[in-house]
Order: sequence, then structure tokens, then C-alpha cells
Amino acid sequence: MDTPAHPDDDLRPLLAQLRAAHRRQPPGYRQRMDDLGKLGEAVRRHRDDLVKAVSADFGRRSRHETLAADIMTTLDEVAYLRRKLRGWMRPERRGVNWAFLPARAEIRRQPLGVVGIVAPWNYPIQLALIPLADAIAAGNHALVKPSEHTPRTAELLARLIGEVFPPERVSVVLGDAAVGAAFTRLPFDHLVFTGSTTVGRAVMAAAAPNLVPLTLELGGKSPALIAPGYPVEHAAERIAAGKCFNGGQTCVAPDYVLVPRAQRDEFVRAYLASLRRRYPTLAGNPDYTAVVNHRQADRLRAWLDDARERGVSVVQHRPDSESPPPGVEVIPPTVLLDPPDDAKVMQEEIFGPLLPVKSYDSHDEAIAYIQGRDRPLAFYPFDRDRARLRHTLDAIVAGGVCVNDTLIHFGQHELPVGGVGPSGMGQYHGEAGFLAFSKPMPVLYQPRLNGMFVFDPPYRKLADFVVKFLTR
Repeated sequence: MDTPAHPDDDLRPLLAQLRAAHRRQPPGYRQRMDDLGKLGEAVRRHRDDLVKAVSADFGRRSRHETLAADIMTTLDEVAYLRRKLRGWMRPERRGVNWAFLPARAEIRRQPLGVVGIVAPWNYPIQLALIPLADAIAAGNHALVKPSEHTPRTAELLARLIGEVFPPERVSVVLGDAAVGAAFTRLPFDHLVFTGSTTVGRAVMAAAAPNLVPLTLELGGKSPALIAPGYPVEHAAERIAAGKCFNGGQTCVAPDYVLVPRAQRDEFVRAYLASLRRRYPTLAGNPDYTAVVNHRQADRLRAWLDDARERGVSVVQHRPDSESPPPGVEVIPPTVLLDPPDDAKVMQEEIFGPLLPVKSYDSHDEAIAYIQGRDRPLAFYPFDRDRARLRHTLDAIVAGGVCVNDTLIHFGQHELPVGGVGPSGMGQYHGEAGFLAFSKPMPVLYQPRLNGMFVFDPPYRKLADFVVKFLTR
């Protein structure tokens, strides 16, 4: 009986093809610009089909959220890379130690070779295509593995990429978790993974035998901290916007809120009022994104049951009694009041529209609470006291910070995206992405006339004099 092919055996020839093509002719400036331009054109051409595919994969995904978070951000990144690429590719002059003059030095940004990209399901377009665009700008070839949990989008991405690139320059791998695991074992020149911290650990272990450098974009529990006296109505509006966007299925969504004890109930009222304004209905509302699949929805329901069993007060926004259409998993936006730290909603990243609200008695206590947990991917301080805000920012280390708002720091070209510790390693977007997928190669140019002969043995009096002078 024939032995089934191992996923690694199917993928290694594809990687070898990509690497051999890159070694024959690494993409130069014109090729990179042309590839980026064609990628942007393909996204525009398939825009409506991409929106429909993502919505079908989710059961229901807000059209506006897909256009804003997946299509617009991708096109914006491509345009920015094309504007800046020529300057980034120029060798950077560096100084030379005076004793080695008249030599000169520079840093050249060399492409690494073949970059592997493992994309997640929550933003399946931009989290596949933005790292791809960054890798292309840096002159690499790439192999992309979209998520199997959004299969229609994955198939469309494969077709889109196939229209733009020959397979020896960029290829797409489709398949289940076993294929994804085999993908992470390949000896890439760099591997980008976006997903959970738990899977990120497995990816790091898989990459270790080949010493593959990693960019891990993970998640964790990103806190929002409302400082004493801050207008809770404004904080509630912006936290609701960040929490409910994409049904809460965002790696940088506010995961829990710390609020002064005396203002907790006021915040909850304002938060629920914001939800009523945003989502007057839920069951058939095209603006409210569904949970991606039954498994994820059941996980959230189980966490709600766990909280209730612990005596936690749970308040849900349920504006209608209708049932959602078949196959659409709707979890109402929910507030959980002061859940204990051993509740499941406080143990893992929520990735859904559940919002724990934790009371605190002093601002320093709230900072200590954040410091006592894993460093988050995002941190959202709401404060208008500049001195206190500086103190807060000095005390907290996070992947990124957005003051008095949520999420929007992710879309800034000049701000790198990346976690710290359990929330990730490495960073990309804009120039940070170009640098992440490049090797800064130092080059020293030695002119024909130089003084290095002084250090050629047999050493004589001139060498003695120079050494004595340089070490005085």
C-alpha cells in the first residue's frame, strides 16, 4: 500500500523553486515597483469579490469593516511602499574609524531570500497581503499560507496572487492545520506568523531547528485604562468602537477596561448607550459582524457560563428577540462586572464582543495590575493629565499605545506594528517592514592607497610607534 505523502515533502520543492529563482535574479527596484503596482491593481479589481468572500466565511461580516480594515489598509500600504522605496533602497553612508581612513563604509539593505507568511482568519486579506507587500518591497520572494478557517477568501487570494506573480516569485499554499504545521517547519529565510500566543509558541519551536528568524504577531489581553476624572462618556464611545469592530475579533481590541471604582457604573451605562446607538438591532444587522464559526462562538458562550457560575454580573445588549439567520453566529456585546482573575475571560485573549470591566481604587494600583501581567500587544490609556499620562507611559511596556482612542495606531505608516514578549516579537508595516525583511549588510571599501601595510609582519619600528600611539 502506498504511504501518503507528508505535507513537508510537498512543500519543500516549492520552497526550493522560489529560492533558486531568487538566487538567479533578486528583484531590483523596477521589478519591485511593478510587482507592488500590480498587487494593488489586483486588490482593486477583486475588491467586491473579496468583500463577499470574507462575509461568506464569517457568516456575516460588515462590508464597511472589510473595506476599511482589509482593503483600504492594504492599498494604503502598497501606495506608501511605492512612494518611499527608492529612498529606502539607497545605500546608507556610515563613518569610518579615523585610523582606517581613507576607507569608506556603507550599509546596504539586501533581500533575505524567501519569506514565509502565515495569515490568520480575523483579517484574512490585509494580514496576508501587507506582510507580502513589505516582503516584496524588500526584494524577496514569498510563500503565503492563508487561514483554512476562511476558505473562500483563501481560494480567492490564491487566484489573485496567481494573476500577479509567476509561481517562482510568489506562491500560495492552501490546506488544513497539518499543512500549516508543515509550512512552519520549512527553512525559510524569514517567517511571519500572525495568530494566538499558544500557536505562536509552537511556530517558534518548529522554526528553531532551522534557525529561521521570526516575526510573531500574537495577541494577549490589551487593557484600556480610564484615569480618574476622565470623561467616561468619551471613553465608552471609543472603547465600544474598538471592542465591537469586527465583532471583537481583533488582536489589538481592548480586552478589558480598568475604571475608577466610583465611575464604574457610569461607564457601563455610557457603554451600553453607545451600543444601543451603534446597533439598534443585532440579529439581521449587516453592520454587526458575526463570530467566524460555531467553535469560536461556543468558546465565548462557555466563558460567559463560567463567569455566571462564579457569580459575576453579566449585562448584555439584546435589542431584539429575533434569531439570526442560519449559519450566522451572533454573540451580543456583553459587559462583565469585576470578574475574578481566575475567570476564563481574564485568563486568555477574548477575541469576541465580551468586555470585562474591572474597578480600581488608585491609579498606581491600576498600573501595577497591568504590570503584573504579560506585556500586551496594545495599551489604551484615557487621560488628559499630561504629567500622569507621562508617568503611565513610563511604567507600561506594550507593543503599541493609542492615547484616548483605540485601534487607530495600527494604521499609521510611520509606526511599526509588533508585540513584546508573549504578545509577539519583531515588527513590520512601512519602513519597519522593509527593514524586517532585509539584511543590513555592512560594506567597507578599502582604497588602493592605505596604511594597513604597517600591520603586516615582520613588525618593525613603525608598527611599534603606531601601536603605542593608538593605545596611549
